Amino acid sequence: MTSKTAIIAAAVGSLFVLTTSAFAADQGNSEKCYGVAKAGKNDCASGAHACAAQSTKDNSPKEFIAVPKGTCERIVGGSLTPGK
Repeated sequence: MTSKTAIIAAAVGSLFVLTTSAFAADQGNSEKCYGVAKAGKNDCASGAHACAAQSTKDNSPKEFIAVPKGTCERIVGGSLTPGK
């Protein structure tokens, strides 16, 4: 039984490593896009609250989501800087 448990633990652990490294690689190719997040779907905000998923209003100019570089300016209402 212990060898099965060890194998399962190793498999699950490797999934976390793969997910973390994929996320870290993606951060260099993304930008913050303000004014397009739906309520509760934001990645963070500019000083309005603790962070992710806490927005209470659609398209708040202070809330952002991470998008691939070059995408934000193509989205209607998207801005690379936080609004007021």
